[in-house]
Amino acid sequence: MVKIRLKRMGQKKAPFYRIVVADSRSPRDGKCIEEIGTYDPTKDPSEFHVNEELAKKWLANGAQPTEMVGKILKAAGIEK
Repeated sequence: MVKIRLKRMGQKKAPFYRIVVADSRSPRDGKCIEEIGTYDPTKDPSEFHVNEELAKKWLANGAQPTEMVGKILKAAGIEK
């Protein structure tokens, strides 16, 4: 199963995430199929950038977003 989820980057106590499309069996920070955006919770308000075309393509192909990515996509105006 393919999931759209967060991949943690950044230093200790300064998280920065990439929104990636990955196999659900691969580790959190492991190999991903494609990178479709970024999410920075350290800024106030938190900042995100999503490639809308890629996100819609993967959702149409049956990729399941995780809970947090679902909230980010909803805020970006991308619905399933």
